[in-house]
Amino acid sequence: MLTLNPLFPDTRSRTAGPQRYSYAAVVVAVAVGLLAPAAANWLLGPALLVGMVLLGVAHGACDQFVVPATHPALARGRGRYWAGFLAGYLGLAAVVGLLWWQQPGLTLLLFFGLTAWHWGSGDAPQQGVGRGQWLAHSLLRGSLLFAVPLWHWPTETQAIVNGLLALTGATPAGLALLGPAAAGLALAIALGHGALWLSYVRKGQRDLARVDALEVLLLLALLLVLPPVLAAGVYFVFWHSLQHVLRMNALMDRNTRARRRGLGQELRFFLRRSAPLLLISIAGLAVLFGLAWAHAASGTVLVSLTLLAASVVTLPHALLVTLGMDAARWRHSS
Repeated sequence: MLTLNPLFPDTRSRTAGPQRYSYAAVVVAVAVGLLAPAAANWLLGPALLVGMVLLGVAHGACDQFVVPATHPALARGRGRYWAGFLAGYLGLAAVVGLLWWQQPGLTLLLFFGLTAWHWGSGDAPQQGVGRGQWLAHSLLRGSLLFAVPLWHWPTETQAIVNGLLALTGATPAGLALLGPAAAGLALAIALGHGALWLSYVRKGQRDLARVDALEVLLLLALLLVLPPVLAAGVYFVFWHSLQHVLRMNALMDRNTRARRRGLGQELRFFLRRSAPLLLISIAGLAVLFGLAWAHAASGTVLVSLTLLAASVVTLPHALLVTLGMDAARWRHSS
C-alpha cells in the first residue's frame, strides 16, 4: 500500500522551485497572445487539450489519498474507507447537480465563488505566513483571477456565463451593471495586495512580497492579453493543476532519497497513482462529449459542458484540499 507523508512538506518554494514551470507556461502563452492573437486558439488549443486531461482532469484523481495522509485515523480499514470516500464524494457531487437543476443562478455564483477560493488558496504560501496573511492572499488571488476578465473582457465573460446558464435551462443574465462593480473590485484588490505586500515587508518577508508581486504581474499579463477561455485554461492547467500535482506528489511520497527532480518524472509518478480514477473520469467525459457532439454542439456548448462537469466535482475536491491539505494553515497559524 502506498505510504503517505502526514507532515505537510513545503512543496512550493516561493522563489524558483516548482513555480518556474508555471511561470514559463504563462510567459509562452502571453507571448503567443501578443505575437499571434488571431492564431492563439490554434497554437494554444492542442497543448490545452492534452494538458486538460493529463493535468486538469488528473489533478483531482488522487483525492482519495488526501484523508489517509492528513487524517489517518479516518482511513483505517480499506473497504470501509473507500465506501465512505465514494459515498461522500459522489454524494456532494450529486448535491451540486441537484442545485444546478433547482437553482442554476445561485449555483453559478457558488461555483465561481468556490473556484475563486480554491484557486486562491492553492496559490498561497504553504509556510512562513500567519493565518491572516494566508487568508488575505487566498481571497485576493482568487478575486483577481475572476475580477480582471469581468472588467477587461465583459462581453466574452458574459457569453461564458450565459452559455452555462443556457445549458442548464436558466434565463441569461444581464451583466451590464457588473462593469462598474468589477472596476471597484479591481481597485479593492489592488489596495489589498499593497497592504499584503507591506505586511510581508514589515515582518522581514521581502522575498514573499517580491515573488507574490511577480506572480500578480504574470497573471495580469495572462488575463489581459488572452481572452477568458484561453487565459483560464492556461492558468487552470499549467498553474493550478500542475502545482497541485507537485504538492500531492510530496504528500504521497516519503522517499526523499529518491525524490524526483525532473518534471517528466514528477508527472509519471502522479499519473501512475491517479490512473484508476483518471481512466474512469476520461471514459465518463468521453461519453458526455460524444453525446454532445452527436447533437452538433457548438464550441460554446462544449465549453459550457466542460464548466458544468468541473463544477460537479469542485465542491468535494475543494473541501478535501481546504479541510485536509490546508488544515495547518487555517487551524494552527497565528
